[in-house]
Amino acid sequence: MKRLMAAMQGNRLMARAMRSSSWILIGYSGSQGMRLAANLVLTRLLFPEAFGMMALVSVVTVGLAMFSDVGISPSISQSRRGDDPDFLNTAWTIQVIRGFGLWLAACVLAWPVAMFYGEPDLALYLPLAGVSLAIAGFNPTRIETAHRHLLVGRLTVLDLASQAIGVLAMIALAAALQSVMALVIGGVVGVLAKLVLTHFGLPGLRNRFRWERAAANELIKFGKWIFLSTAFWFLSSQGDKAILGKFLPLNTLGVYNIGYFLAAFPLALGQAVTGKVLIPIYRDTPPNASPENARKLRKMRYTLGVPIMVLLTVMAFLGPEIVDLLYDARYVHAGAILVLLAAAQIPQVIGLSYDQAALAAGDSRRFFVFSCSRAVLQVGFILIGVAMFGLIGALVGLGLSTLLTHPVAIWLARHHRVWDPVHDLVFFGYGAVVAALSLWLHWGQILAMIAAT
Repeated sequence: MKRLMAAMQGNRLMARAMRSSSWILIGYSGSQGMRLAANLVLTRLLFPEAFGMMALVSVVTVGLAMFSDVGISPSISQSRRGDDPDFLNTAWTIQVIRGFGLWLAACVLAWPVAMFYGEPDLALYLPLAGVSLAIAGFNPTRIETAHRHLLVGRLTVLDLASQAIGVLAMIALAAALQSVMALVIGGVVGVLAKLVLTHFGLPGLRNRFRWERAAANELIKFGKWIFLSTAFWFLSSQGDKAILGKFLPLNTLGVYNIGYFLAAFPLALGQAVTGKVLIPIYRDTPPNASPENARKLRKMRYTLGVPIMVLLTVMAFLGPEIVDLLYDARYVHAGAILVLLAAAQIPQVIGLSYDQAALAAGDSRRFFVFSCSRAVLQVGFILIGVAMFGLIGALVGLGLSTLLTHPVAIWLARHHRVWDPVHDLVFFGYGAVVAALSLWLHWGQILAMIAAT
């Protein structure tokens, strides 16, 4: 423990990386803890259909944000001009314009989406939820600056505070309104709280409207592939709910969403750490520059991957017991869904750190190829699976798609000389055993879920 504390002291890159990783772990764990607590309260105040409806609202709002992402955050993190006020203010100006465009898009799409899913209430909820997209456009670039320099302690505290405000608003409104509207308005309150807290609580540049052509050209050049990559990332992260929302009734979608919420925690935690920490590390200590750099990155890869794999193992082995402990009988089949989703995500953990090497090198084109491949495989297999076999077909299709995506991750890693075949072999062997044992252990609950859905 003393050696670990000593390694985290000072201003060296790896010390800052370890401190930032610790803060991200604290922040993400605290965030998920609050979401879980809110989830437990809200599932008792509301009804399964409410969570199905909110899943559809999130599909549209998250989809709009991802389909228009021009890579402001990774651009600031990797650019040599990442601390230049003109560059930052130009990035902020683009971000604000984009935010208002997303709100207008949410308003325009509200009625067609409501008709597509056969849920007229979406026409009301989507414009209100879209307000959060406009508000988020004003978030200061000091957020990205903190990540660029791996100084995220204060930012983590502010993020948790803003989330707590949003959660309390949701719970209070749910008790008063007994409606999906509580979730929609509470989400907007949380986003507004983050804007206010980061504006007044973070040191650094006070953003103002600015348009420098050279900065805009750099942002657009780097961001064009990020734009396409995040569009396909939307299909990977939200495509399941977008597809299932068309094939399943709202109450079943709500139960699926509970299982997904629990299963997504380990992998999303890993993505939060790698997305914020590894770009600066790859940028400043490229693994092909020296054996020492490669050794440090290999050690960090195991340090990150082992805890996530352990969490997925817990989800896979104890899924039904976790759901039975936390939720009432209306959500019982979320346990089997949790087991299947945990097993399906194991291949993603293995290649978790590889894509960030491309972004650190400014190689957004190959990052796009990886994102595109993952999205096409996942959407294709889920769509075929749910059309032929219902929910169980979609879950099996998801697992097959993550497995088939890994060779593309290896191709990307080999190009940037960060592939670790021993690491992949060890994790694949362990993951295969976990998946097989968990399916065998919970086969009865899986069959019951199939019969019910």
